[in-house]
Amino acid sequence: MNLVDHILYAGAWVAFGLSHSLTAGAGPKRGLGHLFGRAHRLAYNGLAALQIALVMSVGAWAARGEPPFSMPQWLVLLRWGMILGGLVLGTVALRAYDFGAFAGLAQFRGEEDATQPLVSDGLHRHMRHPLYTAALLLLWGRVDGELALATAIWGSLYLAIGSHYEERRLMVRYGETYSRYRAITPRFFPRLF
Repeated sequence: MNLVDHILYAGAWVAFGLSHSLTAGAGPKRGLGHLFGRAHRLAYNGLAALQIALVMSVGAWAARGEPPFSMPQWLVLLRWGMILGGLVLGTVALRAYDFGAFAGLAQFRGEEDATQPLVSDGLHRHMRHPLYTAALLLLWGRVDGELALATAIWGSLYLAIGSHYEERRLMVRYGETYSRYRAITPRFFPRLF
C-alpha cells in the first residue's frame, strides 16, 4: 500500500466512524427514527454492515495483493490465541444482552431501549465494554500484513473514540447508576488486582 492508498483507507474508516457514531442512540422519533420509525435500530445495524463492507472493500482494493508479513512461529501462535480469545470473549459478552434489543427486533416490536436495564454483571463486572475488547483482540490477532495492521490501527481508534460517545449516551440514559458503575469498572481491560 502506498501513501495514497493509506489515506483513502483512513478516509473510509473516518467516514464509517462519523456516520456510525452520529447515527447511534436514535429513537423512534429522532435520528434514524425520523426515516425508519420503529425499524430505526434495524436500519442502524444494516447501515453499519453496509458501511463496514465498503470500508473493507476499499482496504482490499488498496492492498491489492500485498504479501503477508514474515513472522516467527511464537507470534503466529500469539495471534491465533488473540483471535480465539476474542471469539470466546465476544460470544460470552453477547449472551449478556437481549438479542432482540441488540439486533433491533425489540424496537421494531415497539419496545424501546429505555426499558433495557444496565448490564453490570458477568463480564461487565470486570470491564464496561467486553464486546469492544473482543473486537480489539480480533483486530490485532488478525495482523498478518500491511492491510490488517492498518485495519487494527483504524479500528482501534474508532473503538476508543466511539466508546466515549457511547458512554455519554449511557450517562444520559442511566444517570448516577452508570456514573457509579463507570467509576469502579475499567473500560476495556479488567484490572489484574
